[in-house]
Amino acid sequence: MNLPILLLINLYSKQGLARFGEVVANFNDLDVKYIIGQVRKVEDFAQCIRRYRGKVSAVVIGGGDGTLNVAIDALLETGLPLGILPLGTANDLARTLKIPTDLAAACAVIARGNQQAIDLGRVNGKYFFNVASCGLSVRITQELSGASKQRFGVVAYALAALRAIVMVERFTATIQIDGGEVITRKSLQIAVGNGRYYGGGLTVASDAAIDDQRLDLYSLEIPHWWHIFFLLPALRSGHLGEHIGIAHWSGQRIQLWTRHPKRVNTDGEITTRTPALFEIYPRALQVLVPEPGAS
Repeated sequence: MNLPILLLINLYSKQGLARFGEVVANFNDLDVKYIIGQVRKVEDFAQCIRRYRGKVSAVVIGGGDGTLNVAIDALLETGLPLGILPLGTANDLARTLKIPTDLAAACAVIARGNQQAIDLGRVNGKYFFNVASCGLSVRITQELSGASKQRFGVVAYALAALRAIVMVERFTATIQIDGGEVITRKSLQIAVGNGRYYGGGLTVASDAAIDDQRLDLYSLEIPHWWHIFFLLPALRSGHLGEHIGIAHWSGQRIQLWTRHPKRVNTDGEITTRTPALFEIYPRALQVLVPEPGAS
């Protein structure tokens, strides 16, 4: 890379502040030129990226999935590739792209500069990497505090899920895939995935990939909340169609209506409401990833 990278670290993420010095030391050892973005809060990342358009070769972000999501629009506008340092709690995008959790190894991936074009999902104009959903996941997001993520890490998701499951109620959802038949379901959760992983390691679908140019929708339709414990293996593996209580479809354009407006969660943040239009944007963004065959 002739131009430096722009380095943006979420100092409020699980590991961001504690490991900032380690990131800098790794890039110094790798002889990677960098500019540290001077930002006060994560919400300023997009403005900083736009400011350095034409002056940097890539944007490297340290944080979790929510932090990465904040930067999508600016990355698309500038055409800059994204490098990922998995310093958040769940790090589902990094898991999907097989980016190492070891920080030195993740920095080495960025130094090598290998790129992959990935798809993005979009719901009501809001882009997402991993998943957009409504129902149970929104309740979990509300239960999941920043303090709990800092203290308990991925376990915080499980604790928030346990609190949310006993409170959430089924809702009526009307779905149309690629302009086809209109389907009506009673669901605890509708999730539309673009990548492979979400929610701290759950799998969108067993064959899902972030460059397969499709969206995967599943509807969680168990009659009683405690039935979810029998479905956890399927949600972890993504083998959804083999289990009673989960309905699964794929498509490129998905419309969702609910009787009453329901909030929609994108990559862990509540950003819009139903009615919702989900679309796939193939090969929308370049990301720095391990070279093929790298362990």
